[in-house]
Formats: sequence, structure tokens, C-alpha cells
Amino acid sequence: MPQAIKSPMPWLIILSGCLIAMLTFGPRSAMGFFQLPMLSDTGWDRSTFGLAMAFQNLFWGLSQPFFGALADKYGTGRVLVISGLLYAAGLLVMAYADAPLWLHIGGGVLVGTAIGAGSFSVILSAFARHVTPEQRSMAFGFGTAAGSAGMFLFAPLSQALISNLGWSDSLVAMSIMMLIVPLLAYPLRGNGSSGSQSQAAFKQTVGAALKEALGHKSYLLLTTGFFVCGFQVAFITAHFPAYLGDIGIEASYAVIAMALIGFFNIIGSLAAGYIGQRYSKPYFLAYIYIGRSIAVTAFLLLPQTPLSVVIFATVMGLLWLSTVPPTNALVAIMFGTRHLGLLGGLVFLSHQIGSFLGVWMGGYLYDRLGSYDAVWWLGVILGLFAAVIHWPIREKPVERPQPAAVPA
Repeated sequence: MPQAIKSPMPWLIILSGCLIAMLTFGPRSAMGFFQLPMLSDTGWDRSTFGLAMAFQNLFWGLSQPFFGALADKYGTGRVLVISGLLYAAGLLVMAYADAPLWLHIGGGVLVGTAIGAGSFSVILSAFARHVTPEQRSMAFGFGTAAGSAGMFLFAPLSQALISNLGWSDSLVAMSIMMLIVPLLAYPLRGNGSSGSQSQAAFKQTVGAALKEALGHKSYLLLTTGFFVCGFQVAFITAHFPAYLGDIGIEASYAVIAMALIGFFNIIGSLAAGYIGQRYSKPYFLAYIYIGRSIAVTAFLLLPQTPLSVVIFATVMGLLWLSTVPPTNALVAIMFGTRHLGLLGGLVFLSHQIGSFLGVWMGGYLYDRLGSYDAVWWLGVILGLFAAVIHWPIREKPVERPQPAAVPA
């Protein structure tokens, strides 16, 4: 045990994974900045753009268990190469979309699938195979913080590109950036049977792992709760810049707000890794969802000014992806690391179904009601629901027959 605690972090793997998370999370978090200039040029409505972003979130979720299973079997590095190439292709198709269909295919299906191949479940499962259980939550915090850093960097970067190049050429420029991902993938080439923790991994088929997880009450509660996380953050990512314009807040504050969410998300993610290593992860997650509901309620009921936007963005940033380290750590605690890419991917599928509904309902209800208020308040109610269902989650390994856990 002392030797495991003293094991050094595999910094090359963590650095490569963090840079990839930064690149894969950055452009998708900046999509909201493209909405108004794209719609102004094309004449499409917000429902059209919202549906594309909803498809992006849905295909992110649908593809993630598949790519997680591929990474578990054939190696994370190969899956990340696919991610970079698909991402570049999707942004390119989106850049030259001359009909809603191509926007939905490029910005929706291709980019969403690319994010699924290069998302947290794939990267963090690679981390989990190379760090001790004592280091796991903190390593997950690093990976999540890197995604937050991508949001922080790409908010001003995308706005600067749009101002200087226009929205179409800006997407081309970001497409080229995504080709860096395959170059960074090599250190993460191992699969579910490799890494320093592979000897302790429970040997199990994919079918048996799925059956075990889908029959586990705490896993199902965790998966249901993560739906709410997706609904809340995806709605804000896609529609907050437009919402601020609707309430008369200067456009520059949209950039400031998204950058602040990204910056404080870094702090929140690292803090979540630290807290999750030491305190109850289910209770911590419940408090995060309660905090989000309080923050949105205060923002909607109090006078909405540039200052309130800054405060709201700061608070939401701290709570933004702080759910990811404890959620993934709970999956690893329950089932181990052998099929973490797959099982973590299924939890993220729930997250992305929530994301699909949050983004789509934002555009749909706005076009029919002329306001985002209904979606804001639905997010508040869902946050309280998520807090309730996280409370009974048990933070312990699933019970397994002892002989099967120690192969001859």
C-alpha cells in the first residue's frame, strides 16, 4: 500500500490527455458565438441552429460508449486519432454549409461523434489505468480542468477569429487546429488490459460488464443524475450569448461570461478532484446541483446587469464541470477500470441526452414563446431533482464472487 501511494503521476500521459481535452472541448464550447453571425448571413432561425447543436450533443452521447469500448479493447490512442480527423472534417463541413442539412451533418453529427471519440470518458479511462486509486480523483480533476481551459481559451479566440475572419473562415481555422489531436495521441495508446493498474483489473466480458452495471442501483441513479448536468450546461453553452443580447446586455459580456465560466471551471474542476478524493462523492454531487439551482434562480430574479452576468458566470464556472471528476471516480470505484471507457461512456450518454434536450428546447421554445425563461426554470427544477437522487448512491465496489476476481 505505501508503495502505491508514493507512485509518481504519469505526467506525459496526463499532459497529452489534458492538451487533447483542451482541444476537443474548446471549439464545441464556443459554438454559441457562431449562432447570430451564421443566422444573419443564412437567414435560418434559432431552431435550425439549436437543432444542429442538439444533434452534436446527442451524437456525442451516442458515440461515446462505442468509442469507450473501442478504446478499452484496441487502445485510447487510436480512438483519439479518429476524433481529431472527424472533428476537422465536421468543422469544415459546417464552415461551408449552404443548407440546414449540412449544418446538421457537419456541426451536429460529425463534430458530435468526434467529441465522443475524444471526450472525458475516453481520456479519463486512460488516466485511471496508469494512476493508483489514491491518485485517481485528482488525475480526473486535471483532465476536466483542461477541458475547462479549452473553454476559457476558445471563448475569446473564437470571437477574435469571427471579428477578423468571419464565422466561416474561423471554423476553417479551428478545423486545422484539430489536426493536432492525432499528434498528441501516441502516449495514450494503451488499452483496458495495459497500464500500471491492469493486474488488479477484474477480468470480465463486455456483456457481463453491461449486465452488472445496468442492474446496479447506484450506477443507475448516477446515470440519471448526469442527464441533468447535460441539460443545464448545454443550454447555457448554446444559448447564453443570444440570451444576453435579448436582455440588452452588451455583446462583449457574452465573451467575458463564457471566458469566466471556463476560467473558474478550471478552479472548480481541480477543487472537485481534491474534494472528491477526501469526502463523500454522492453528497458532493448533490450540493453541486443544489448550488446550480440557487445560482440560476438568483440570476433570473435579481436585476440583470453586466455585474450580475459576471457574478453568475463566476459561480456557474465553479460548478460547471465539477461534476465530472466525482462522477467518473464513482464509476471506477463501483466497477474498476477494465471497462471504464464503456461504462463511463454510458453515463455520459445520459448527460448528452440531457444536452440534446436542453439545446433543442432552448431554440424551440424561444421561437414559440419569444423567451428562454421556461427552459431556465426547468433547469432549476431538474437541479433539485438531481440533488435528491444522488443522496442514496453508495460509494463502494460492486459485490463480486471472490474466486472470479483472482484468476488462476
